[in-house]
Amino acid sequence: MADQEISEQVTALDGVLKQIEAVVNLPGLQTEIDDLEQRASAPDLWDDPESAQKVTSRLSFLQQEHRRITELRQRVEDLPIMLELAEAESDTGAHEEALRELKALQAEISDLEVRTLLSGEYDERDALVSIRSGAGGVDAADWAEMLLRMYSRYCERHGWPLEVYETSYAEEAGIKSATFAVKAPFAYGTLSVEQGTHRLVRISPFDNQGRRQTSFAEVEVIPVVEKTESIEIPDDELRVDVYRSSGPGGQGVNTTDSAVRLTHIPTGIVVSCQNERSQLQNKATAMAVLQAKLVERQRQEEQAKMDALKGESAGSWGNQMRSYVLHPYQMVKDLRTETETGNTAAVLDGEIDEFIEAGIRWRRQQATA
Repeated sequence: MADQEISEQVTALDGVLKQIEAVVNLPGLQTEIDDLEQRASAPDLWDDPESAQKVTSRLSFLQQEHRRITELRQRVEDLPIMLELAEAESDTGAHEEALRELKALQAEISDLEVRTLLSGEYDERDALVSIRSGAGGVDAADWAEMLLRMYSRYCERHGWPLEVYETSYAEEAGIKSATFAVKAPFAYGTLSVEQGTHRLVRISPFDNQGRRQTSFAEVEVIPVVEKTESIEIPDDELRVDVYRSSGPGGQGVNTTDSAVRLTHIPTGIVVSCQNERSQLQNKATAMAVLQAKLVERQRQEEQAKMDALKGESAGSWGNQMRSYVLHPYQMVKDLRTETETGNTAAVLDGEIDEFIEAGIRWRRQQATA
């Protein structure tokens, strides 16, 4: 790589980081950190455990973000010095090390730049994700379970806590549906671009004639709601069913009727929770999921009204958003961003960062347009 080209890349990197610093507003970030540190040191902090948890989690996240940006700034400023020293001493090894640092900085700053695009009203929140098998019979149920594993591995790679609230197993293989929460800052903003229909094409492992099968699964992503946003649900609009939790093949998970299913009669929305031993805990969790779905439904209705007033008639971009082909060739392709890869095994093992980053950038472009 020519020295001129390297110099231009370093300059471009510095410019992108300056834009990020301006968007993030480091002085404002530090002010919020100072305020949270003061609240965290209050002797009565843990009198309200829920509030204390929010304060400490937010403080930890902001401290990490501030440290990440300041460290990147120092590394960007050190990079030209590394290159100068390597050139002055004609040190090939040091020059290669500087180029590796340049490449690493480009990747990290690009990742941080994507984070700054998450500025939506709910983007900072935890996410509630539901996966439902669609057309395709037993293959679709198996595909839904493959997607559940893909997102579980993605969250595991990023160190994001994931809690499965409910899993409805299919009779032969796979799952009919699953609902889980991802509890991490910006989980909703990040994962919301995964909403839509995911299509799988492969040789069916359930077809004794080895025929190719196309199956579908739907992914829904909604933000976790705050208590102040909760919608009041009258008792006569809610049906509560309790049942015994079960796993694959009907194997008993516990011996009490602790699982809870809530049905909101006016909308027909049904949510279930079976991850806790206590019926009360499962009901509380299911109610939180129902509240989130109702708030999201209300938000979508309001957005639809606004779009109608503006004369917009664009369809949902989420439908048929990604195709996974395992036969006759190997390819995963996002139908919105045109992002694609032939490494299908890595994608199904949770390496979907490239698709999510492209989706976030695409969404911002659509909003700007």
